[in-house]
Amino acid sequence: MWREGRQVRYTSNGPMDRSRIEKISKALADGTRLRIFEAISRNNRMNCGEIVSMRGVTPATVSHHLKILSEARLIACCREGQFMYSRAVPETIEAYTRALAKISKRKKAARRE
Repeated sequence: MWREGRQVRYTSNGPMDRSRIEKISKALADGTRLRIFEAISRNNRMNCGEIVSMRGVTPATVSHHLKILSEARLIACCREGQFMYSRAVPETIEAYTRALAKISKRKKAARRE
């Protein structure tokens, strides 16, 4: 993890372990969280109020979903004045995609034997 200004950024150090893969998978398995993550990714950054108005959910619900996405390191949050902004962390998705591809290749190789 490293800081750029007031934003926390995550970098992966080596292969992603199974518990991290599970945490990301669970975070993205919820339809509302997936839509929130897609919106944040598409818009570069969003604050809670923007997400609430876009999705029609309560601030408490959005806050809960943002916490789970942040714990999975799918988003990073930074405070700017009175607002807390969330940004997608593309490195996490890239590492997650590589880990899933690796798992998929292992299963295919095991079937051939």
